[in-house]
Amino acid sequence: MSNLFEMLESKVMGHNLKIVFPEGLDERILGAAGRLAKSKLVTPVLIGDIELISEKAKELKIALDAVEIYDPKNYIMMDEMVEAFVKVRAGKATVEQAREMLMDENYFGTMLVHMKLAHGMVSGATHSTADTVRPALQIIKTKPGVQKTSGVFIMVRGEERFVFADCAININPNSQDLAEIAIESAKTAQMFDIEPRVALLSFSTKGSAVSPETQKVVDAVNLAREIDPEIILDGEFQFDAAFVPSVARQKAPDSLIQGDANVFIFPSLEAGNISYKMVQRLGGFEAVGPILQGLNRPVNDLSRGCNEEDVYKLAVITAAQGFVAQYQ
Repeated sequence: MSNLFEMLESKVMGHNLKIVFPEGLDERILGAAGRLAKSKLVTPVLIGDIELISEKAKELKIALDAVEIYDPKNYIMMDEMVEAFVKVRAGKATVEQAREMLMDENYFGTMLVHMKLAHGMVSGATHSTADTVRPALQIIKTKPGVQKTSGVFIMVRGEERFVFADCAININPNSQDLAEIAIESAKTAQMFDIEPRVALLSFSTKGSAVSPETQKVVDAVNLAREIDPEIILDGEFQFDAAFVPSVARQKAPDSLIQGDANVFIFPSLEAGNISYKMVQRLGGFEAVGPILQGLNRPVNDLSRGCNEEDVYKLAVITAAQGFVAQYQ
């Protein structure tokens, strides 16, 4: 696990990346921000009352010398932000409504990312997933050709690394959704130095069962190949056919994937969420995530039960995503 984050830290070090934390008064956020600033990995940007945040940091003996703090109530560029917000919302908010909405830390932080005043945002320590993701979908929006964002976990055990998706966002993805999730998950894998070999999973392998559920996965494979024929990708697979070479030789002898898949796309959120937790608890893997993908610029969601280390790690991941996004 340490090797994974050492690799990510080396990617972001020295690139002057800024990561926004809307929950600036939270002790876990402050602790992680202090560590990030001290290591010079990224410049943390805290949102909230400057005096209260400074007092809290002093109590916790956290240095904020290399940290930026913005208070929406007296932000010097608020007029420009309001104008940009009204423009991006395209008639769905008046100037007065925009000014009121931007008093919300998540909307304010998301606009900093949208205006390229920061490279990414991490929230969710005290806010719900909806509170974190909604502003991102309204303001930053999904990449061209991507209709929905999705959530992946990087499953790590020693030197082993696998990508599981979607385990966090889409309850019942259709074929188009699955194709998009597969392509975006392959890109996420590359960010973690995983050369993607993508398997779309089902309860059937290569037509061993036929139903609307299996056909959805077959159609997704065909769509993904049309969108990006360079990705090594196949399905539909039962998990053993995607992961065990001897089973692959029996069940899918002509497939590009011969029991060597490392990116697994689940047919539903139910399947994905159950699977990553089973692998985590029974297999002894550490689950890194959820990492949101498909947005134009990165916004990631913490669990409200997170600790300081979780905040630190997700900030590093977000910085790595931000580094990639600025060149797309």
